[in-house]
Amino acid sequence: MAAPRKSAPPNVPHSIDMEASVEISGRIILVPTPIGNLADITLRALEILRSADRIACEDTRHSGQLLAHHGISGKPLVSLHEHNEARRAPDLIAAAKAGETIAVISDAGMPGISDPGYRLVQACIESNTPLEILPGPSAVITALIGSGFPCHAFHFGGFLSVKSGKRRTALTAALASGETGIFFESPHRIVSTLEILADIDPSARTCVARELTKKFETYHRGTAAEVLAHFQAHPPKGEIVILVHAAD
Repeated sequence: MAAPRKSAPPNVPHSIDMEASVEISGRIILVPTPIGNLADITLRALEILRSADRIACEDTRHSGQLLAHHGISGKPLVSLHEHNEARRAPDLIAAAKAGETIAVISDAGMPGISDPGYRLVQACIESNTPLEILPGPSAVITALIGSGFPCHAFHFGGFLSVKSGKRRTALTAALASGETGIFFESPHRIVSTLEILADIDPSARTCVARELTKKFETYHRGTAAEVLAHFQAHPPKGEIVILVHAAD
C-alpha cells in the first residue's frame, strides 16, 4: 500500500512568491520624550528613533541635543510645530504611504498634549495612514501623582489664559467640579494666578510643581493663601504645573 500523502498545514499555501508578498509598510509613530531628565526615555522609544527614516521635531535644535545624548546621529530631521503642522502633515503622510517610518517628537513629553501632534494624528486617521502611539513621560500625570490630590478623576486644562478673567473662570470651574484641576502656567504669571485663586477660595488645596524630573524639582503644597505667600516671597523660575482641588 502506498504511503498516505502528507497534507499541507492549514492556511498555508502550497507555494509562496516571497517577492510578491512583501508590502511597503510605512507608518507614523508618536514618540514621547523626557520632560526634564534625559534618562527618562524607554528602550522602545530609542529603538524607534534609531530605526526611523526621519524624525519630525518641534524644534530640531532642541531635539538634536536629546538625540546626541543617546548617540543617535545622521537622521534627517524635519520641523513640525504649531505654525506649520497643518501644511506639513500631508507631506509626512505621503512619505509614510511610500514606505517611510517617521518618528514624531516634541520638545518634551507626549506629542499632542499642549504640543504639536493632534492635527497630524487627525490627518492619519482621515487618510487611513498606519499610526502608532508610544506611552511615556507626561508632566500632567507626574504632577498629579506628586500633588497628593485625588487621582480617580481630574481635568487637564492646558495652559491658563494670559487674560486674568479667563483664568478666574477656569479656576472657578475647576474648584466647582469636585475633581483635581491641572494647568500649565508661566513663572511670570504664577503669582498673579495664585492671587486669583486665593481670592476665589483661600482655603483651596493647591500644589505648584516646578521643574519636574530636573535637578531643582520642587512641589509646594498647601492652601491657596499659603502657596501664594510662599511665591510672593520667592518668585519662581522654570516650568510650572499648578494643581487645584476644592478644600475637603
